[in-house]
Amino acid sequence: MTPNGKPWDRAAFEAAMAASGRKVSVTDEQFSAIQARKPAAMAAIEAYLKLRLGSADPLVLAAFQALPREYYHYNYEEHRSTCGDAYDQPAKPWALGYGSALSDYLGQAYMTQVIAPKPGEISLEIGTGSGFQSSLLSRIVDHAYSIEIIEPLGNAVKQIFGPLGYDNVTTKVGDGYYGWPEQKDGFDIIIVTCAAQYAPPALFAQLKPGGRMIIPIGQPFKQGQVFYVYHKDATGKIHSRRDMGCFFIPMTGAMMKVPAAQASATPA
Repeated sequence: MTPNGKPWDRAAFEAAMAASGRKVSVTDEQFSAIQARKPAAMAAIEAYLKLRLGSADPLVLAAFQALPREYYHYNYEEHRSTCGDAYDQPAKPWALGYGSALSDYLGQAYMTQVIAPKPGEISLEIGTGSGFQSSLLSRIVDHAYSIEIIEPLGNAVKQIFGPLGYDNVTTKVGDGYYGWPEQKDGFDIIIVTCAAQYAPPALFAQLKPGGRMIIPIGQPFKQGQVFYVYHKDATGKIHSRRDMGCFFIPMTGAMMKVPAAQASATPA
């Protein structure tokens, strides 16, 4: 079922795609085949979270179950749906065009559970990409904000949330290095889905006391990138831990121009 209570079938899928400015045409058999692969992907997500983190958060699993991943599989530069690859196994990233990618669903599940989103919270994502991650968070938190630096991608993806009834997602085109300072109350969780050379100071400033942030840190297009997880305690002090290795496309914009020494960033 979609958030507006309507069944998610082939007609609903095609209608939502059209309403978001993206055309797709699938047969009933093709749509059914996509849906048939989802249970195995859900089982893989649950198993992966248990393996890596000891348990699978029911909120994270329910959010994944609620989202039609095929809706997000689209190459915006080529104007072409890749919906048939939505529940691929093994899970892997898929091109969105303009140098961006939809992360694999196991990695998205891991990052989401690590920052432990909860009802009543406000999230910020740096790197909207396909819109899947912000949609995922929106099924748990009160409101999900997301920033995309690639203008044609950000403007196109902005149109996809309404047709699904996801009215608690707000996106904009901009440089995520600076966060979203207009949201004066800050954020309970921040998830960065592009590799930074260091953690931007503005993101620490916008993290609420008790807030959590996960960010891949490392050099652009090189091995050795690592997740860092940050927590701001009640006094405003930042605590960090080094997590597992990863590989993401780089954070561009100011990150490429402002050296870490000048940024006065909290060290990784």
